[in-house]
Amino acid sequence: MKTNWSAAAMLALSAHTTASASVEWHGFIAQGLAQSENSNAINNSGKVSSALSELGLNAKWQLSDRWRLAGQVVYLDGGNRYPQGARLDYLFLDFSLVERFDHQINLYVGRYKNQHWLFSSTRDVPFTRPSIILPQSVYYDAFRDIAVASDGIGLKGYWQHPAGELEYNWSYGATKISRDQSRILLSPQIQGKAEQKYVHQASVFWQGTGSQASYGLSLLDSEFSYNPGNPDVFVASEVILQRVMLNWRYQLENWEFASELMQERMSVNGFYLPVFTETLHGLGGYLSARYRFSGGLSALATVDYLTRNKHDKRGSSLEQLGVPAYFGYQQSLMLGFSYDLAPNLRLQAEQHWVDGTGRLSPSLVPDLSRNQQRYWQLWALQLMYWF
Repeated sequence: MKTNWSAAAMLALSAHTTASASVEWHGFIAQGLAQSENSNAINNSGKVSSALSELGLNAKWQLSDRWRLAGQVVYLDGGNRYPQGARLDYLFLDFSLVERFDHQINLYVGRYKNQHWLFSSTRDVPFTRPSIILPQSVYYDAFRDIAVASDGIGLKGYWQHPAGELEYNWSYGATKISRDQSRILLSPQIQGKAEQKYVHQASVFWQGTGSQASYGLSLLDSEFSYNPGNPDVFVASEVILQRVMLNWRYQLENWEFASELMQERMSVNGFYLPVFTETLHGLGGYLSARYRFSGGLSALATVDYLTRNKHDKRGSSLEQLGVPAYFGYQQSLMLGFSYDLAPNLRLQAEQHWVDGTGRLSPSLVPDLSRNQQRYWQLWALQLMYWF
């Protein structure tokens, strides 16, 4: 269950505790190589790149019996996947509203972490996510900083019942979008800036007593705006993004299966022209399977699927606009492995075979010059250390 995964991640992060019992801090360093010759997924040249760097430091301060402060700063270099540089991933106050044996509720205030998807609360740390590059149908890298955390308020609850365990989450906030991230999301030619007005999310997860399977439902509603510069080839716009997600996880001693399915509604008003309006209903999801061998070796396989318009699954309508049809979808197969060289040192590698470019950046103005192949591949290798 998502609850159990989060607990396992917290145990993994408990590799170091300061002399003071009220303060706990941890860190990680990860460096790798990646290449995608026939796309701009990693860089614009298609050559082998070292833009696979992750450095982070996180801490928890137990201020009192019910108050806790948690935060994390990171430095990332992911090439074209997200902006290079340092950022504050999260910093929030955690207050225990209810503390009972069978029921707990926590209130988060500040830049709280996204708790609503299977890997949203663990994707920010390299050794707590299942792969170097997560399934792009759900975990679109260009949205990484927007999806990891938001500034606002959130609630997280656990309820134990004889029939099983229920986890529920609610949050409301917004994320600041940098100029560099705006260009990755929209187009390198923009002169203005994107803004997220709000993001409203809710989710529930259920695992029956004695069951190895957990099930979840997640809802998202968000609104963005674009404020053009002067001069600018693009105009003011509003974008509404709404998502419904179902998830499932099944865990055995050596096997683990996970899946998330989503339907997404995106409505664009403006941006290209003042009178432009378009609403697309996309579908996506993935299925992954992991097997843990003895001696710290594990293997992972993932099938990922996305269509940006469920009424035109193969993107044929894009050809009328001079855009290749393969920009309307993206589907892939990933095979990878990880090997624990030491208790806090891991080597991870993976290969992706991809059909379509629907999740390559930028999102609203596709890069036609660098993505001229329907079929392309990506490989990544990363060494990670944590303390």
